[in-house]
Amino acid sequence: MTHDLILRNVRVVRPDVEDATLGDIAVDDGRVTEIGPDLGTDAREVVDGHGQLAFPGVVDAHQHWGIYNPLEEDTATESRACAQGGVTTSLTYMRTGQYYLNTGGPYSEFFPRVLAASDGRSHVDYAFHLAPMSAGHIDEIPTLVDEHGVTSFKIFMFYGSHGLHGRSNAQNDFLMIPEGERYDIAHFEFVMRGIQRAREARPDIADAISLSLHCETAEIMTAYTKIVEQEGTLSGLEAYSASRPPHSEGLAVTIASYLAHETGLPTINLLHLSSAKALEAAMLMAQTFPHVDFRREVTVGHLLADIHTADGVGGKVNPPLRPREDVEALWRHVLAGDVSWVVSDHACCKEATKFGDDHEDVFAAKSGFGGTEYLLPGLVGEGLKRGLPLSRIAELTSTAPAQRFGLGATKGDLAPGFDADIALVDPDRSWVVDPADSESTQEYTPFRGLEIGSTVTRTFLRGRTVFADGKVVGEPAGRFLRRPSAS
Repeated sequence: MTHDLILRNVRVVRPDVEDATLGDIAVDDGRVTEIGPDLGTDAREVVDGHGQLAFPGVVDAHQHWGIYNPLEEDTATESRACAQGGVTTSLTYMRTGQYYLNTGGPYSEFFPRVLAASDGRSHVDYAFHLAPMSAGHIDEIPTLVDEHGVTSFKIFMFYGSHGLHGRSNAQNDFLMIPEGERYDIAHFEFVMRGIQRAREARPDIADAISLSLHCETAEIMTAYTKIVEQEGTLSGLEAYSASRPPHSEGLAVTIASYLAHETGLPTINLLHLSSAKALEAAMLMAQTFPHVDFRREVTVGHLLADIHTADGVGGKVNPPLRPREDVEALWRHVLAGDVSWVVSDHACCKEATKFGDDHEDVFAAKSGFGGTEYLLPGLVGEGLKRGLPLSRIAELTSTAPAQRFGLGATKGDLAPGFDADIALVDPDRSWVVDPADSESTQEYTPFRGLEIGSTVTRTFLRGRTVFADGKVVGEPAGRFLRRPSAS
């Protein structure tokens, strides 16, 4: 049999498999068909992996295409950054309101515009999480599941009275929700009830329907922002971390968890937990409500940078980068198996948008930054130094998010029948981050000057090379993924 592709001489990294065994991977019609030693060279294309690690393509489950730049632009450029970093599937958050498409209204009108704006532009496969911002959106959840294959939803817990970048008194205008409605804890409860109704209506796919929450408490942040600004003793990322203190995360995690218990919604994802207190609360809630299937997310930014090592105000993000002791606490939880997956929270924000007139004023800067291109090499480089097994890295970056978000039939493993999404990694080639080398259109990075201990050398999307020799290659071939996927 003549295969489409044989990837020879690679150490195949799989979840739950301790050893990365040297072998070959055969690919046909975009899927892995065989893995084993000495598969020969009877193929239309043969690539020698030179003994490098072959990871399942990364499923980066937390990105924000189109938040600061037009969605059409971000889909094209930020998917290039994905390919550069071994990411073959992007799950990107989308909502109505200011930013993104800068419009309100029902998803029946909004989401087709999202699909049209992104169609044919991505270099990697992609899907969308959606946020029910209004009561009408809750009613649309079953249609989004059945007609569009959108099975994951989001709540931004602090938006009720705190803006994206700081305190705000104009939330209805910002969120573009109907007059008389509030985006508050009661709305969060009703979103949970709506998602649980959708799960009960579709028991065949209920496990793939989940809710993710950004857990910070608006009232705590508003009060502490005022304190930090009035005292004036802190500046930069240290001030921003203090203005959104870790116990704000812990309290929000607790509220979200009790609401999940109250509403009977078991599929809860706690996003970008950034601190020891946030993880402490999350672990406590898992013990308190064992019937809730909590998943706990951490970002690569919170694992690789802290308030002192990040390159200036460009490191402003929500929740904030934290002091080194919180970074070390996150790593302890990663190594203990308490973290479900690691993501980038990629949100390309160009310099002209990111910074105010004063580049040192953290409260004037916009929140968020890119980083999907650093996710896999950063986690491999730092993780191996800390004793994190390769199989666990595959699970954290690919398998676990694929399974949770309805892609487990086709993504997240290197085995026959799975999409041939592959990231080749040289674990012995280190490099120093320079934003000029990134495929993203963001001109800066808080990781500037950071030495990363491994390098993605080649990325395959369904058996087709999309990144090699330091360059993205070929025309965009990424597909919108309806979920749950069929095998």
